[in-house]
Amino acid sequence: MSARTDRSGRQPVARHGVLRSPNPFLQILTVLGAIVAVAVLSVSAIGAYTVWDAAQAVSDAGVSIGDDDTTLPPAIGEVEGGVNMLIVGTDSCEGANAALSTACMNDDTEGERNDVTLLVHISDAPRRVTVVSFPRDMIVPIPACTGEDGTQYSAMSAQMLNVSYMYGGLSCSVATIENLTGVDITYAAATRWSGVIKMSDAIGGVDVCVADDISDSHTGLNLTAGTHTLQGVEALQFLRIRHGIGDGSDLGRISNQQQFMSSMVRKLQSDGVLSNPATLFNLATTAVKQVTEGQVVLSKSLANPQRMVQIAMAVRSVPYSDIVFVQYPTVYGEGGARVQPVTEAADVLFAALAANQPLQLTGSTSDGYGTAVVGEATAPPTAETPAPADTAAPDATATDPAAPTETAVALPPSITGQTAAQVTCTQAER
Repeated sequence: MSARTDRSGRQPVARHGVLRSPNPFLQILTVLGAIVAVAVLSVSAIGAYTVWDAAQAVSDAGVSIGDDDTTLPPAIGEVEGGVNMLIVGTDSCEGANAALSTACMNDDTEGERNDVTLLVHISDAPRRVTVVSFPRDMIVPIPACTGEDGTQYSAMSAQMLNVSYMYGGLSCSVATIENLTGVDITYAAATRWSGVIKMSDAIGGVDVCVADDISDSHTGLNLTAGTHTLQGVEALQFLRIRHGIGDGSDLGRISNQQQFMSSMVRKLQSDGVLSNPATLFNLATTAVKQVTEGQVVLSKSLANPQRMVQIAMAVRSVPYSDIVFVQYPTVYGEGGARVQPVTEAADVLFAALAANQPLQLTGSTSDGYGTAVVGEATAPPTAETPAPADTAAPDATATDPAAPTETAVALPPSITGQTAAQVTCTQAER
């Protein structure tokens, strides 16, 4: 397979089969939507019984990822300590999924792979959220794994990351990322892409910014420059697109997906989604249905409604600036067909997460020229009533010069990404 040289003189990742990776990034809503919706509905008791009853079926279907801690405290409250959760999107050709991929229809696929791999880190107090995207073509060691059917798979020293799910299921993808990062992952979920359209409809669409006209024959997506509210088929196409943006690689697609997720976070927090019982109930029932129909696999540790509530409560008020989306740092390998991990740079990131230090991005938003910053989002208004001007509380730092301040860790420029506070636009292919 040929590779071309980009503007920096590097050769981008080889472009695989036309629609080999549908990139079901929106399916994260299937998990996050269930967590958020079950939390709010359970606490408010609006439709709680229906959701709780369906969630019990989800709990019964949980799979083991190794050391599964299913112990829960007796009362509902924020999850104690931090959370490390792996979410993978797979390229299954089973059932309705086949009609969503040319690769499936052309029988040009082998097994079920994790073409989207995300590590969601929620820190202990003060709460921060960091989402790390791992390129599917990154060459990594894969440890010995046991599949859900008991099949034994030998360790491999150098394979593409996205074969880990095919060789051992969800637990193997977890073990692979743990081996790469040194992070102990306690929760995990695997999702297929057939729920993308339903979930995007349930949330009411997500606003995306496109800097230039985009026309991509591979996905069928055609967008004019400007802002668009995408849901249904268009949302799926936007998350799959690679050939029409940036340098045409999977690295550019990752930043495009990060733009989508950042916008989704802002919508959930500021557009009334979390305060609208009807929307939440629709989101919850749609999400749970995807789980019970076999489109989502949850670890035993996550497949519990009370645990979902606890995780949701931990992230409900995190500021935009403390919700950070980054790509695991890589360099192109020989020939430009695959990427190799840059562990030295990654170590800075994971050391900062372990120490619960704020992150400062110093690189661009995209390692594949997929997006660029065009503005800053304002925080949503709070429900609190502001104090009158003449009785307003003084600034804490002005009255207490000894008040502690946190120094952000400057990440190496090779770690690209954005915060939820940054508004980015997708760039057309150069």
